[in-house]
Amino acid sequence: MRKFPLLWTLLAAFLTLGQVASLTVAETRPVTKPVLLYSLRYQAPGENRYPPQGSYKPILDSLTNSFEIRITTNAPSVKSLRDVAVVLIANPNEKAVGTNPPPVLLERPELLEWASYLQDGGGLILLGNQEGHNLETTHFNLLLARFGLTVTNHYHDAKEIAVPVSTPVIGGLRWAYYTGNEVLLAPNHPAHPRAWVTNDVTTATATGRRNDPGILLAVAEPLKGRVVVATDAGWLSRNALDNIGIGGVVLTNHQNAELFERLALWAAHRR
Repeated sequence: MRKFPLLWTLLAAFLTLGQVASLTVAETRPVTKPVLLYSLRYQAPGENRYPPQGSYKPILDSLTNSFEIRITTNAPSVKSLRDVAVVLIANPNEKAVGTNPPPVLLERPELLEWASYLQDGGGLILLGNQEGHNLETTHFNLLLARFGLTVTNHYHDAKEIAVPVSTPVIGGLRWAYYTGNEVLLAPNHPAHPRAWVTNDVTTATATGRRNDPGILLAVAEPLKGRVVVATDAGWLSRNALDNIGIGGVVLTNHQNAELFERLALWAAHRR
């Protein structure tokens, strides 16, 4: 049998170069970040508490290492949510602001789109707010009830909260909570609703008022999805993150940005 040592040498070198090239391509291919969609769909025209280029810009900017950030006012649909890992909805509104048109309310067709998105593995973070902040709860409770959650009009005042170390995902962090409503859980619900932060009445509020027991942050897992409900939206605003305060209350000992990032990663199935 004739041998071709030079041919085999060249072939081996070619294969090695191919392996190196493949490895180089794999190593340099950009890692795709999960998409966080900030939906302004249910904020009334003229409602300027949490605009993405205003008071919510710092928190959204802080997430860009972990997420691709998108902003939308569009209705939910299979197409628009196809590659979205988690949706943020803050302070959905009930009424028109001034002479502006009224806000979009969460009617049944869009409710079903959100429910389908979540059951198929999507993530949702819904933030309530203080009284007097034009907060819509009736329609959103129809969605949340599918996951064993309800937001109420029972309010708790601002305080710095030390999240117990035993709490999943956010344990050990400090939360500057700037007043909000309360979450109720449906017992034995198949979406496994559960409290992650309850109000510790042994810690005084910054105002010395409204310090009842209650749930301030809860989660649920409907089929493949993940839902987070927190009862305040102001804790992510520029004034809260920059320790300026809200409504004359200043809470400085907090890790609000990290706490939110962890929640978003959990809702996006990245934790």
